[in-house]
Amino acid sequence: MTAFLQSRGEAVPIDDLKVSAFTIPTDYPESDGTLEWDRTTLVLVEAKAGGVSSLGYGYADLPTAKLIEGTLAHVVRGLDAMSTEGAWWSMVHRIRNLGRPGICSMAISCVDLALWDLKARLLGVPMVTLLGGLVRPSVPAYGSGGFTSYSDQQLQAQLGGWAEQGLRSVKMKIGRDAEADVHRVEIARNAIGPEVRLFVDANGGYTRKQALAQAYRFTEFDVRWFEEPVSSDDLEGLRLMRDRAPADMAISAGEYGYDAYYFRRMLDAGAVDVLQADATRCGGYTGFMQASALCVAHGMPLSTHTAPTLHTHVGCVSHPVLNLEYFHDHVRIENMFFDGVPQPEGGELSPDITRPGLGLELKRADAERFAA
Repeated sequence: MTAFLQSRGEAVPIDDLKVSAFTIPTDYPESDGTLEWDRTTLVLVEAKAGGVSSLGYGYADLPTAKLIEGTLAHVVRGLDAMSTEGAWWSMVHRIRNLGRPGICSMAISCVDLALWDLKARLLGVPMVTLLGGLVRPSVPAYGSGGFTSYSDQQLQAQLGGWAEQGLRSVKMKIGRDAEADVHRVEIARNAIGPEVRLFVDANGGYTRKQALAQAYRFTEFDVRWFEEPVSSDDLEGLRLMRDRAPADMAISAGEYGYDAYYFRRMLDAGAVDVLQADATRCGGYTGFMQASALCVAHGMPLSTHTAPTLHTHVGCVSHPVLNLEYFHDHVRIENMFFDGVPQPEGGELSPDITRPGLGLELKRADAERFAA
């Protein structure tokens, strides 16, 4: 019936949209330069239209789920499942007086991802086809973790394990203690060997002068990527780092971008060598593709932030994408919750083009154990 409707160009109304939240303890207490946590909440959206069900998700918190349930679900029910762009703008308009950044944008992201999956499943095509088709068959992944709460032994084991797995780059957290960070970076380099690229992420934990001094100390260990050396709100500080850090050390930021205006300001300021965007924060695939277009216009590479399964699809169709983050917490959760999760091969992730949409199926019984 759905194929018949589509052949006539008729709308397929969204029948239902429901939301669930699951809180999963970390496997060890985690921290970075500015935050500590021991659990992660996954917000799941399931949409239905034309007898087909879909899913989308993000890493947020319970208020995000409440906003979807109490506000956004009412906005999208009855809209045409074929018009993801129209649904996206309807949600953006609805939250005008609530504030776009933060919870609102994360809620829109979860719903948008579910609606893209719904449309792809209705059409019977893989997500990469719906997003425009492959520009590359796979996208390089870098292992991400190395939390500041880890012992030297844990740091060595995790980063060294990714190197043995074939990942060609790994990233660790810094920013708590400048002197300890230099020691930890040395430990990391020794664990991964000379051929694997080493990235560091301070999560805005340093002052400008601290960050600049650290950048030069890290050159001894061939650090090639310095993420959020200062706060991502400090565009002048990021530009200072970009201008004065070692030439072969990329300055990256953007994971806290919730809309295209944020990304445009960061790019116009010349604040980064690599822009980051997170489809679970910036408005789903619709918002991510806006960030991608801005990168094309600025001649800037783009890196995807966390949620590796979701970003595998968009990373393979978005020309500016340089790499994706194979983040420890989300890798663990996505393998626990879903069938169809892509696994690294040769240090890269590839979408399964034999399955429609995201290619994921919820392991409902496994997920329900963590229902919030």
